[in-house]
Amino acid sequence: MYPMEPTYTEHINQLIKEGKPVKEAIIKEYIDKQDTTQANIGEDYYYKRNDITKRVIYKYDNDGKKVIDTDATNNKIASGRHKLLVDQKVGYLVGDPVTIGYKEEKDIEPIIELLGDEFDDYLTELVKNASNKGVDWIHPYIDEDGEFDYIIVPMQEFIPIYDNSKRKNLIAGIRHYKLDHDDIVKVEFWEENTVTYYEIHNGSLVLDSDEEVNPSPHFTYSKGETTNGYGWGKVPFVEFKNNEDNIPDIHFYKDSIDIYDKIMSDSSNTIEDIQEFLYIINGYAGTEIDQAVTNLKRYKGVAVDGDNAGVDILQGEMPMNSVGSYLDRLRDTIYEEGQGVDTNTDKFGNSPSGIALKFLFSLLDMKANVLERKFTKALKQFMWFVTEYAKMNGVGEYDPKKFTFTFNKSMLMNDAEQVQMAQQSAGLGISQQTLRENHPWVTDAELEKQRYEEETSRVPDLDQNLDGEEDE
Repeated sequence: MYPMEPTYTEHINQLIKEGKPVKEAIIKEYIDKQDTTQANIGEDYYYKRNDITKRVIYKYDNDGKKVIDTDATNNKIASGRHKLLVDQKVGYLVGDPVTIGYKEEKDIEPIIELLGDEFDDYLTELVKNASNKGVDWIHPYIDEDGEFDYIIVPMQEFIPIYDNSKRKNLIAGIRHYKLDHDDIVKVEFWEENTVTYYEIHNGSLVLDSDEEVNPSPHFTYSKGETTNGYGWGKVPFVEFKNNEDNIPDIHFYKDSIDIYDKIMSDSSNTIEDIQEFLYIINGYAGTEIDQAVTNLKRYKGVAVDGDNAGVDILQGEMPMNSVGSYLDRLRDTIYEEGQGVDTNTDKFGNSPSGIALKFLFSLLDMKANVLERKFTKALKQFMWFVTEYAKMNGVGEYDPKKFTFTFNKSMLMNDAEQVQMAQQSAGLGISQQTLRENHPWVTDAELEKQRYEEETSRVPDLDQNLDGEEDE
């Protein structure tokens, strides 16, 4: 488990004892101490910025001093195994849109409209980010037009502050980010009802002079000609965790990927460095080796003398079988440690059964289930902000705890087996709706039901013949 930062209360008590300003000192200290190393590693490996890409080869010069060998062959082959494992997880868990439901008979379409079309895209991005970085955040807010909206805030730009070491109650948060057009760092200190805006100038934290009201309410809302400021009553940031300890996936198999990259790169170096032929020249009359090589290239021969004179040819060889075998073992290790699906496996034949496919997906399913539980909890916390806005805006009153989220996992199936099971299940007390939802050809059960009812409700016109002409 990664070390916990000191709690908010501990900082306040210590600063009061030392007679230092409380808020600004805490904020600056948190920003200075924030450690995003693990998150950055996960993102680097996702975009193939592996450690091997920074490799430098050294040599010792004539004086015994270690220097960079600029002439050495230095291939830097970064594997994309981490991206493959993360993309598998994303596609498996949220490749199909998440189904939102409610535990009571109630129209939730207004809530779906508030979430907007980008909700599924944001969720896909959150799964990827949490897998790469261990955690990411959503920030719900109300824009200048009074409309509900939300954005993803990278974990590198947000520092949560909890009331105790159990990290359950978020009592404040620090968001910090650079503007695109300059090096000024913007800092926002969020509390339950207010936000204070700062900037970092020359290493010092100062109030942002561009903000007329500072600190200000979370948002303003107008009713008629009256505009008032409001606070959510909660810090408006929701944590989406990869697992309980906020550990990125790369943590569990980075060392195996690094070895894989090194062997691949070194093997490539060796293949390039091996000369096609190595000439051993005995009894050569000349004095310089480069002259002999020139004669071999130009005249296809070289003059030698002496009883044991001659030219022997050696060919360098690479132990490809041994290297390939070791890389295969490393590849298996990466898939096992990364809990992924090895799509190149030949253990299950050309048409594996449903049981074999479930076994193939078992590790990925196990890993995805952990994130699914964390995300379901986070989504209900996020829905609190959505339902608060809905109540405020007169859309309706909803209980955020009654929303359900079904992750429609995308697992490979044996279609013939699925159809056969559906046919055999008909008439055994299983509803037609359930059979539709599990049929491999059906992607939208409700749409398929409508199509079926439309087709079966059509009454043929007996007054028309097969050619479509009315009988006389």
